[in-house]
Amino acid sequence: MEGMLAGKVALVTGAAAGIGRASALVFAREGARLVVSDVDERGGRETAEQIVAAGGEALFVRADVSRDDDCVALVRAAVERFGRLDCAFNNAGIEGRLASTTECEDENWRRTIAVNLTGTWLCMRAELRQMLAQGGGAIVNMSSVAGLVGFADLPAYVASKHGVIGLTRTAALEYAKQNVRINAVCPGVIRTAMIDRVTGREPARERAFVAMEPLGRMGEPSEVGEAAAWLCSPRASFVTGHALAVDGGFVAG
Repeated sequence: MEGMLAGKVALVTGAAAGIGRASALVFAREGARLVVSDVDERGGRETAEQIVAAGGEALFVRADVSRDDDCVALVRAAVERFGRLDCAFNNAGIEGRLASTTECEDENWRRTIAVNLTGTWLCMRAELRQMLAQGGGAIVNMSSVAGLVGFADLPAYVASKHGVIGLTRTAALEYAKQNVRINAVCPGVIRTAMIDRVTGREPARERAFVAMEPLGRMGEPSEVGEAAAWLCSPRASFVTGHALAVDGGFVAG
């Protein structure tokens, strides 16, 4: 049986580890040929190697999504290698540093917005130009439950992730009639290095995060990848402009 992305060419940013790597592996399992990117060259190449070892096709391209030239080069690489770009998961992001709104430093604000929000816009702009030229495509942007509700001491991160949802909805309306669907995923507490940095792997802090989830556990990176792959696939053909919570019920509480 063919996968739901059979014959598709996909781009996944932030693919060196965590949700990005897991998502790239899901996309490949579902039949997509991949361009994977990250600023972490070693991790990104390892992801591409894992895809190839599993029988898929993948190309690694180093890219800093806060740089327009890098985003344009990513799309160009996909087209030069595979002939087109059918879907993209703009996953690259950082959490920034914990601080209240009055204590948030200028550099923390600028860098978090540059990667999470401006980077999503730059990637999407380059992707859209190619997809519009070829007649269609699907894009998924990485937001967060922090794009749906507020969190104390994360003003830059929360602002960036709320902004991603607004950007997603706007672009979805602009290009709906041109056969391009654009959605966002909003993960809750997912077991990644980002969560490890926040908790310091202290059992008490980890238990506090688990307690936030009605399902009683952290999510796995692949569970976000499954949602992103579905949104990119023809199975989600009537879904656009949606911010899909993959959060174990967190925002339902």
